[in-house]
Amino acid sequence: MIYVSVTFYSSMEFDSPEAWIRRTESYAGILQCLGRENKVINLKRINYTGDVVYKNIDYRFHNIGRRDALFPLKLARYIKKLQPDVVLVQGLHVPAQTIVLRMILGKKVKIIAQNHAEKPSAGVKKWLQRMADKCIDAYLFASHELGAAWVQNGNISASEKIHEVMEISSVFSPMDKAEARSKTGVTGAPVYLWVGRLNENKDPLTAVKAFLRFAASKPLARLYMIYHTDELLEPMQTIINLSPHKDAIKLIGELPHDELQYWFSSADFILSASHYEGSGTAVCEAMSCGCVPIVTDISSFRMITDNGRCGLLYEPGNESALLNALKLSCEIRFEEKQKATLKYFKSNLSFEAITERIHYIAETL
Repeated sequence: MIYVSVTFYSSMEFDSPEAWIRRTESYAGILQCLGRENKVINLKRINYTGDVVYKNIDYRFHNIGRRDALFPLKLARYIKKLQPDVVLVQGLHVPAQTIVLRMILGKKVKIIAQNHAEKPSAGVKKWLQRMADKCIDAYLFASHELGAAWVQNGNISASEKIHEVMEISSVFSPMDKAEARSKTGVTGAPVYLWVGRLNENKDPLTAVKAFLRFAASKPLARLYMIYHTDELLEPMQTIINLSPHKDAIKLIGELPHDELQYWFSSADFILSASHYEGSGTAVCEAMSCGCVPIVTDISSFRMITDNGRCGLLYEPGNESALLNALKLSCEIRFEEKQKATLKYFKSNLSFEAITERIHYIAETL
């Protein structure tokens, strides 16, 4: 089959294909895997025009203007010339562009839209999304519950069009823990890891407060925090510094993405306090290295943990619930949970599993 993936949003800060491929290589595995047995063309707007083939993906870079991007007749005609069987539209907040695409492609080509954490719109854009829904054959959401919200809101017409497919996977794999810790310098028993922004949605304050209480009874436990934005860093530091157990939390800050494999392999558990996630990239990557997830009981994390069978779930924003989950993490049979985590990742969250699911959906439309 011929798959064309199209992203209507631009990334004009990139002026070479090498720069874009380097930036997205960790996230391109789904298309790379799909390209092993199919032809895959990836259309992207950056500050460059040209074609590059890399790891089973035929990249087509188009530097089109803003007006053409909003009403992409030329791009849609170009896609039609590629004779695709399936077009993967990246993102659900481009309804006008999707309508134009269907007008040009006709009814034969299947259009599959991938949700990337977008929430259903209101007003005029909701009306456009309802119109675009008539043009879309299937939707990919990280969990059925996330898609159900779009149906309940009236932006998508039928739940039958929603398919549960993870939007991201991981290029990482488990390393020897001793080798990883020699690289990171991590110590502690057990070791917990936080990877994410320090904003209100990620809720690091709840995580820190609960962990400091937990450390009172588990003095050897350590929480390492890696973050690339610091919105709540100051109040978080205040909470930590006022605690007699402040040494239990280590603030690492920002790290290059390729170093995270060492950290995931150094830790026993990955911790998240998010109130909303479209999928959960850091948790997925951590699971691929054998970290057992301790995460909030939200729809995306219920999917990513097999409803808690390979992790621990707790109520978002509930400090006491997280404290109980941390205590429970010391009582579970860790090796069994870790094996379940790695098994579930391979069967449901790996690039191969995601690709197999997408191809099955495409063939059955």
